[in-house]
Amino acid sequence: MGHERAQALEGQGLDGCAHANPPMREVLFVSREHLDSVGVEPGAIRENLTVEGLDVQQWPVGQRVRVGGAVFEITMVCDPCHRMDELRQGLRSELEDKRGMLARVVESGQVAVGDEIELL
Repeated sequence: MGHERAQALEGQGLDGCAHANPPMREVLFVSREHLDSVGVEPGAIRENLTVEGLDVQQWPVGQRVRVGGAVFEITMVCDPCHRMDELRQGLRSELEDKRGMLARVVESGQVAVGDEIELL
């Protein structure tokens, strides 16, 4: 997350995020380990929430996740798009099964760097 804290808004995504596309693509969770494995910095692939120590790809659609004061529901797998190759040629294929999971905000609240992540 480029910012220390953000407000998650039900039905919208993170306040001020230009990439949100409700209702299915409001927030993108990505595993830090997946970013490290392809050598990109957190935030570079436009994810909203970088998760350490958990493989977000294992989260099923419908899984609810509490981060800070907000609750999210996983909506779909995020497939790497052509924009990834604009960052670095070949990155799109490197990110196969590592691009993260999209979610929607089901309960508004504050999220901050370092917040615990709880699977509900």
